[in-house]
Amino acid sequence: MRIVIAGGGLGGLTCARVLKAHGVDAVVCERDAGPEARVQGGTLDLTVDEGQWALREAGLEAGYRAIARPEGQDMVLYDSAGTLLRQEITPDEGEARWGRPEADRPALRKLLLDALPESSVHWGHAVTRAEPLGDGRHRVHLSGGESLECDFLVGADGARSRIRPLLTDAEPAYCGAHGMELVIHDADRAHPTASALVGRGGFSAIGDHQTLSAQRNGDGTIRVHLALRCAEDWPETSGIPFDDPARARVALKELYAAWPTEFLALLDATSGPVLVYPLTALPIGLRWEHTPGVTLLGDAAHLMSPFAGQGANLTMRDGAELALVLAQGGDVRKFEEAMFDRAEPAAQMSADNLELFLSDGAAEKVRHLFAKMSGEED
Repeated sequence: MRIVIAGGGLGGLTCARVLKAHGVDAVVCERDAGPEARVQGGTLDLTVDEGQWALREAGLEAGYRAIARPEGQDMVLYDSAGTLLRQEITPDEGEARWGRPEADRPALRKLLLDALPESSVHWGHAVTRAEPLGDGRHRVHLSGGESLECDFLVGADGARSRIRPLLTDAEPAYCGAHGMELVIHDADRAHPTASALVGRGGFSAIGDHQTLSAQRNGDGTIRVHLALRCAEDWPETSGIPFDDPARARVALKELYAAWPTEFLALLDATSGPVLVYPLTALPIGLRWEHTPGVTLLGDAAHLMSPFAGQGANLTMRDGAELALVLAQGGDVRKFEEAMFDRAEPAAQMSADNLELFLSDGAAEKVRHLFAKMSGEED
């Protein structure tokens, strides 16, 4: 059986690696020109039952523990006036450290790539479309005019999946907010005050309709994220010159002008471009009728906003579970049903959290929520 996986992200590579561990080869078609073609993003926390489980099935648990940073689970949460709402410190010893440790996305991707034959990934081959050939087989068209035929096609190609139209006409919709990412380089040496504020893990602060957060990465950088409730065309209508990062930072600080100066110092410490992106999601509870020879996983199947922190874990669990079904000749419909059941509550949580954290009086609502969870309030 010839298997083609569209997309060489964490989901597609996990699927390919677990297949390989069971003696099954797959072809991964990836649009990037090579593994170092672009920045792969920040740090991810993998849970025991999802991301870490997938890596165990891939035979990579030891490799994962070598790159993971348990201390990255440390977090502090403030309101926009500087009041501490919550703090969590990771123990320095014991198995509890491995609940959901952080690992940098580039390191995770390298771990998976190193466990695959070089010939498995076809770099610079973006999937442009796919067509059914009958009997569950498909022809996959690639950038550059080439095509591949396969017995099973996996759509692991993200939010703008070219495989999704084979199964559903659903498309991602705007969630009512934009995110922005900036980077602090050489944080410990060049920006010790900002580094101390973030600590070993992450910092977050909540205001009305806006958040500010920062997360330490293993390469010495800190990634700073802003989230803002706004119209879909806000990047064009805001007047902020995002193509001029220095001026853009000044304008972004004005949006947070009433916040503590030590929080805004995180923005002052950043350098390089400002990445702006809309938060989008597929319909909660999206399902499709099973079609032989093709399925989706990860963001292609259940894109959600980052407010649940579940995306990478769900994607890697999807990839490993699908690989096990294919390797063992199982029923792909059972995989799809399990994926649907797993993704729906996570997508609902993501939508609910976005509404909560970007609402009026968000900080007070979150404070009451944590108090209720700890038993301090009924």
